[in-house]
Amino acid sequence: MSTSTIVKRFTSTASSNTHHKVVIVGGGTAGLGAARQILAAFKAKGKPLKAADIAIIDSAEWHHYQPGWTLVGSGLKSKYELRRPLASLIPQSLLTHHAERASTFEPEKNSLTTESGRTFGYDALVVAPGLKVKNDAIVGLSAALADATSGVSSIYSYETCDKAWTDIDAFRHGQAIFTQPAGVIKCAGAPQKIMWMAWDRWRRTGRGENIKVDFVTGMPTMFSVPKYSEALNALRIERGVGGTFGHDLKSIDASARKATFKTADGKTEIKDYTLLHVVPPQGPHDFVKKSPLADAVGWVEVDPATLQHKRYPNVFSLGDASSLPTSKTAAAAMEQTPVLAANLSKFLVSGQLSSAKYDGWTSCPLLTEYGKLMLAEFKYGLVPDETFASVYDQTVPQRSFYHLKRDLFPWAYFNHFVDGRWYGRHGFMNPQSKAYAS
Repeated sequence: MSTSTIVKRFTSTASSNTHHKVVIVGGGTAGLGAARQILAAFKAKGKPLKAADIAIIDSAEWHHYQPGWTLVGSGLKSKYELRRPLASLIPQSLLTHHAERASTFEPEKNSLTTESGRTFGYDALVVAPGLKVKNDAIVGLSAALADATSGVSSIYSYETCDKAWTDIDAFRHGQAIFTQPAGVIKCAGAPQKIMWMAWDRWRRTGRGENIKVDFVTGMPTMFSVPKYSEALNALRIERGVGGTFGHDLKSIDASARKATFKTADGKTEIKDYTLLHVVPPQGPHDFVKKSPLADAVGWVEVDPATLQHKRYPNVFSLGDASSLPTSKTAAAAMEQTPVLAANLSKFLVSGQLSSAKYDGWTSCPLLTEYGKLMLAEFKYGLVPDETFASVYDQTVPQRSFYHLKRDLFPWAYFNHFVDGRWYGRHGFMNPQSKAYAS
């Protein structure tokens, strides 16, 4: 469909229940944030939308604040306080919610089909279903996570994040291994956040001398950004934590308490453990990977600055499902959301894009102990782009940063972000307000 046809359709009357001006696949941080900001962008243009104009397609019962799962694994939060019924966050007076699962995309026809067989048409599409956590890629992991006595846990799911705390708090002596897979994962700092918090818990309770802690990662360094990687590696050495790099977890024998890793040179190495915290491999959802929207890897192929699809101009993507070459975090999604809203709204009205551009900014609040946090912030090219650089050396863990993670961010998320009033590091100030009005 041509740009002129899309713009013409946008100016038409209200759409049916199977056609919407904007369809958003995914009701997580990226999708829900996009819906609210697109509403705001059209309102700023003097073209307010009706509830039937924007539809969110997501069958989930619950909406989770996933960055909080590290806090759950550290004993600082209950997982129940970090979720809300998804339907409660999609007010019927403003938005339409289809409790369905997307299955196939037909961008040439401006439509998608759900698993139930329903087809929805759109003038513009936002693809934001997040990514897939692949527990089954590690032999024995699913069974070990389901076994309360296995000593194996993970903060990378709602079902298991509290098991991490149960295991950590009960652990008295032995070998503790914390893993990170090779490749892309969401919040690449989380695998060691939970390790640092466990290390500190054991130190504070007099167990540290009886527990050996090792970080075994498929990556070549502690962190992708050299500035923070050097600081984290120095912290690892200072605290006596072992570091094994280029080792990817492949299987677990929970009965024997053995973990098998594949090394960078293709060899196999078996390590004994008493406690094992696992971060599973991750990747795009199959229905995205197999679609015409995907790049060679399986992510939605978008321009890194505008978030517009490279081949289908009325398709946009953000968050974990997108091909944006930056760390996949909630902070990144919050920074991307107003850029997408400015460009999508401008495109539907005029066929053009706005001046809004995304520079790859993302943030990883790295818990290093109870009461302190290292705040990593960077943009495309792994270049540090720090909010508090004029006040702090952000490689030095700070108490004030810790309270941002533990207290401010969860509060702001459920009280303001989900309602479209919070812009991450910009607080209540929309960084794209001029682009919205243009």
